[in-house]
Amino acid sequence: MSELRKKAFQLIIFLGIISLLGDIIYEGARGVSGQYLQILGVNAATVGFIVGLGELLGYLFRLASGFFADKTKSYWLFTIVGYGLLISVPLISLTGIWQIVAILIILERIGKGVRTPARDTIVSHASKQIGSGYTFGIAEFIDQIGAVIGPLIFSFVLAGVVSGQNVIAAYQQGFSYTWLPYILLLGMLWFTYTRFKNSEKLETIVQQKGDDEKKLPKVFWLYALFVFITTVGFVSFALVGFHLKKYGILHDAYIPLLYATAIGAVDAIAGLAMGKLYDKLNNRSGNHNSGLVLLLAIPITSALVPIFIFSKTLGFIIVGTVLFGFGMGLQEVIMKAAVADMTPLAKRSTAYGIFNFSLGLAFFIGGTLAGFLYDYSIPILIIFLTAVELMAIPVFYMMKKEIK
Repeated sequence: MSELRKKAFQLIIFLGIISLLGDIIYEGARGVSGQYLQILGVNAATVGFIVGLGELLGYLFRLASGFFADKTKSYWLFTIVGYGLLISVPLISLTGIWQIVAILIILERIGKGVRTPARDTIVSHASKQIGSGYTFGIAEFIDQIGAVIGPLIFSFVLAGVVSGQNVIAAYQQGFSYTWLPYILLLGMLWFTYTRFKNSEKLETIVQQKGDDEKKLPKVFWLYALFVFITTVGFVSFALVGFHLKKYGILHDAYIPLLYATAIGAVDAIAGLAMGKLYDKLNNRSGNHNSGLVLLLAIPITSALVPIFIFSKTLGFIIVGTVLFGFGMGLQEVIMKAAVADMTPLAKRSTAYGIFNFSLGLAFFIGGTLAGFLYDYSIPILIIFLTAVELMAIPVFYMMKKEIK
């Protein structure tokens, strides 16, 4: 293994550990946020609005931070500040006022918005030595270990909670356990920065002709539209948690466990496997965008999710959870890898910002509409989400034509 390839692997592993610790913190919170807000007296429409607004602001910050990270080349600064804002999650342990909890949930999303374009750009630097799909697949696999541990913490804490006990105090105890991974994350982040502060040197060695182009290609804009449509129709697990709690389908302790299964076992394995297949398709054809054909699985899979996951039958809900996790794996790996391969280095962080903004706007629209439709009629909600996903298929074929 060459020295550059070795350094690239080290950077991916270190960033993966940082993401692992981050996921322990915020995925644990996301796995219980819907039902916690419901316990505090919030209705489904308000939950949908809070989640949607948090995503919208988070992705608006991604648009701005991606642009300024490219302008200043301060990728590590944005990454460090963004991870620092994760302090909002352990702070939830100190309050039972739903308005403050909502603000902290939104602040966590803003922090993710600040760091994500810059961090993904740093990962993309290493990907040029290894392969984009495999790189983001490894990062996602390590990342999802934390995504499993976080919800499991709440499952453990809530396992003994029964009706009549102080449920709010139990949730606050779960949030308090995120202080330790937060402190460890800050230490690991600083250690990685001191070793790889000039990560862009990993990519400049293998730059190809045309990398100095200053505009984003047409296929990227079609891609952003495809991402937007599929995300509008993608189910938010906060609403799923609300559904499970409202109808008493699962005990509080098992809701985050179900979430951990979806984003842990299914997401991680599917992401790693699809990442390897993505690189294989790219290398076989000689076209570094050929792996995008795998994206067709996202609208097809996501169209089936609401049919199963908003059932009142546990078996159907489990099937929906598996499909949900598979879709998440494709989104987290293939979508990110594709941005790295279709954009020049000089505009990479900007591209990640635009990509993530389209996600955020879609989450806001989809999350808000889904919350209102859930209160009005679950069958209409299912029809709406399924129809939106199917609308993305024609855009996929337009994108495929542009690739050819």
